[in-house]
Amino acid sequence: MTRARDFACSRLPMIFALCTLLTPPAFSQQSRALSAEERAVAYLSVEVPGWSRENHCFSCHNNGDAARALYVARSLSYDLAAEALSDTTDWLLRPTAWEDTKGEPGFSDKKLARIQFAAALAEAFRTAAVDARQPLVIAAEALLPDQSEDGSWQVDVSGALGSPATYGTTLASYMARRTLYTAGAERYRDAISRADEWLLGQSPRATVDAAALALAMADRLASSEAVPATPTTAVGKKLREIEAWLLESQAGDGGWGPYPKSPSEAFDTAITLLALAAARDVNRENSANVSEGVRRGRGYLIATQLPAGGWPATTRPSGFQSYAQHASTSGWATLALLRTRPGSEP
Repeated sequence: MTRARDFACSRLPMIFALCTLLTPPAFSQQSRALSAEERAVAYLSVEVPGWSRENHCFSCHNNGDAARALYVARSLSYDLAAEALSDTTDWLLRPTAWEDTKGEPGFSDKKLARIQFAAALAEAFRTAAVDARQPLVIAAEALLPDQSEDGSWQVDVSGALGSPATYGTTLASYMARRTLYTAGAERYRDAISRADEWLLGQSPRATVDAAALALAMADRLASSEAVPATPTTAVGKKLREIEAWLLESQAGDGGWGPYPKSPSEAFDTAITLLALAAARDVNRENSANVSEGVRRGRGYLIATQLPAGGWPATTRPSGFQSYAQHASTSGWATLALLRTRPGSEP
């Protein structure tokens, strides 16, 4: 693999220049500065296709996590050059080839790769970037053998804290469940129900796990076609409990760290914002407090955005350099800003 493993800060001026060149002409004619979302989308528009061009393979971090953000951005009418997603889309539509991919050293879990690529394909389908369901069904079928007897997807049996590029079991289980639902709620009813039962029984200690559980509960409440394994009232109660847990865990700078009141990190903040936005969509009782938490969390992400448009890598433990974690962190943060942009409230 030709690309250096660690994210080199010396590349930032070059990438920022590329992002400036890719800015739509209309923006250059305006006096206002680009929004944080626009800068992030411009940055990922360069980074996502850059990996496959330079390394001649596809990665879970660029063509999985970061690509999901670009699919959402395009659905929201952000300007993207066709080449920003063309190679990724072609790759995602060939799920039988995913086993041949090469990841960054240390991030090559095949089970996790299937979950991440399938999640990106599901996002492409949800946002109408692709209209063929069969590749998504093939990808969903490949997830079934990896589901444990208890209903979860065990991608990290060591119990290590989940990260942007490694997920952890709770986030992996939510993402796999979400893909199965998109591929066919009735077709995968049994697997979804088993995942729902496992998720409902979890008690989070870490922020990423709490946010993943909130997203799972909100997904179930948001759809009349949900296939819960337990009464919806239990799901609603669980969501309210986790919502309160997340709001109480917010740090003074507006962000969230891996554990309550720990130093804030971009990834933990981003996934919490996604969770709170989803909770607000289905539970209006506490919307004022949630909206204030979202506002402060957005402020943290905007304040920590790098000049080029991405975010520093969230690593476990904190403070290390990793391109994989940087790309995934930037993808999650971009998704969070897009999901909570002004005017997106229900």
